[in-house]
Amino acid sequence: MSVELTWLGHACWLVKSGEHKLLVDPFLNDNPSAKLRADDLDVDFILITHGHFDHVADAASIARRCNATIIANYEIATWFSEKHQVQQTLGMNIGGATKQAFGRVQMTLAFHSSQLPDGSYGGNPGGFVVETGLKRIYFAGDTALFGDMKLLGNKLLDAAIIPIGDLFTMGPEDSVQATQFLRPRVVLPSHYNTWPPIAQDAQAWAGIIRAQTPSQPLTPAVGEPVRI
Repeated sequence: MSVELTWLGHACWLVKSGEHKLLVDPFLNDNPSAKLRADDLDVDFILITHGHFDHVADAASIARRCNATIIANYEIATWFSEKHQVQQTLGMNIGGATKQAFGRVQMTLAFHSSQLPDGSYGGNPGGFVVETGLKRIYFAGDTALFGDMKLLGNKLLDAAIIPIGDLFTMGPEDSVQATQFLRPRVVLPSHYNTWPPIAQDAQAWAGIIRAQTPSQPLTPAVGEPVRI
């Protein structure tokens, strides 16, 4: 069974698996690289890696309109429930996993920060390993390179979505090392080209990935779906 991935700009991704639609880190209405707006999407699950505005901005409005479940760390899930009247939330923490209608998701390490837009504590940042449609997909979230990516590589990943923007996350050079650690079948770049400080040449990055790793790089344009 194939799974469809669509980059919606910045670090926002749409995952379609059978009848289920998952949205990761929704940032659309204020995202200069996005082609869709929050009201254009209909999803049943929303995954949030950490609390920064450019990852949570449209989560509440989408969750309320679609009656979608927000899955995030405990602090972020509680924040959406108590301060934004989101009815369906699931709080978890790093290392934990949960089975849902689409499959299974485990929260993984990330090395970053996680303050919520109103200054509230956003808990620990993280990533997700999503198992759905017989595929295993790693969303690294905003992170630096870290050695335990070698252990994630033991999960036999079908795809890894990793940041390449630099400045706020790892850049292209470290993302190549991350790909070597993760050993995914395909790897896709994220968190780049939204604003000038994180501008990157995705095609140049893809060439280095081909030369230095066994993974196949995919560099879809914003809004272009790819199947894995």
